[in-house]
Amino acid sequence: MIDVDADGVVAFTQALVRIPSTNDPGRREQPAAELVAARMRDWGWEPTVYEAAPGRPNVVAVVEGGGGDGDGPTLMFEGHTDVVTEGDLSEWTVDPFGGEIRDGRLWGRGSADMKSGLAATLYATRALQLAGPFPGRIKVCALADEEGLMIGAHHFVSEGLAAGVDGAIVAEPEAGEICAVAKGALRLRVDLAGKMAHGAMPQHGRNPIQAIGPLLVGLRALQEELQGRHPAHEHLGEVYVTPTVLQAGSEEQVNVIPAGASVFVDVRTIPGVEHKDIADRVAALASCDGIGAEVSVLVDRPPVDVPVSDPVVAALAAAHRAVTGEEPVYGGVPGSTDGTVLTHWGGIPSVVYGPGGKWIAHQADEYVEVEEIVRCTRVFAEAARRFLNGDF
Repeated sequence: MIDVDADGVVAFTQALVRIPSTNDPGRREQPAAELVAARMRDWGWEPTVYEAAPGRPNVVAVVEGGGGDGDGPTLMFEGHTDVVTEGDLSEWTVDPFGGEIRDGRLWGRGSADMKSGLAATLYATRALQLAGPFPGRIKVCALADEEGLMIGAHHFVSEGLAAGVDGAIVAEPEAGEICAVAKGALRLRVDLAGKMAHGAMPQHGRNPIQAIGPLLVGLRALQEELQGRHPAHEHLGEVYVTPTVLQAGSEEQVNVIPAGASVFVDVRTIPGVEHKDIADRVAALASCDGIGAEVSVLVDRPPVDVPVSDPVVAALAAAHRAVTGEEPVYGGVPGSTDGTVLTHWGGIPSVVYGPGGKWIAHQADEYVEVEEIVRCTRVFAEAARRFLNGDF
């Protein structure tokens, strides 16, 4: 088994957690990205920093294996440097940016999602490099804004950096499960246009709020229809069509019929569900006599469905088996990850696997088991060796 720097990967995870690289305007990813780039340079790598947006860098390093004739496959390891905000501090019993280790756990915002996974990808690649020549190369990527619009992953693809990559391992927390499938996400905004009028004389206006009720009923019916046509997925569950935000009028003017109203809808899909069809159906549901309706697509991330026989999935499964002595458990990602962008827009088969509990992300008192960080680092190193050597 490839020897990894267990103390080093844990300490580096702590250092990353201590940087509050939250996805909000006041605290961005740059300090965390700079720490990643500095560690890469410590090892003699030559990272390139790309500005996905001002102050929001992607860090990419290519580590050549030095084996064979210089050809061979390219494996991508991917992690993101941003984390969600800490939220209400009164809910925390530890410093959210302290990186404290207690009771065998490393605590703090981003410890699981996903600074431990990011650290594991770096230290796994370094371990394989120190173990000797290997075919092909590894592209180690720390991207920005996964928790937002995934501008880092989209920028990575638009810059042509996905070209030539044969497989990607995305180090999100999945509690030991190998996730080659992920739910799709379609977020819609429905704007309803009526006509403003006095509440005492509604006959002179067109009330867009009255169109919201039938729309909400229609959305529930659409969800039931989709669930009937697309049975629950083994790993991803049901299709959901969820209205999440309603906007209309103001409490300061309760005697006024508003000119407009908006409904936001969060749709979660499984393989086989067409996003355009859903958007068209929602537009039809929003149509109401005298009320104009416009549907905007805010986010469109199709489901991911990579076969378990794909080399990157097979190599990861073989590595998990070799390192842990246990048969791999396959699962699905309930949301979307940067892997969604890499697969659908970059053409890279991706699989999600990393340290940390699947459900601990974004909660107060977030933590990751220290032992799991080290174990995943070993699995990543072995997965890279097997993928690049075709040994799976």
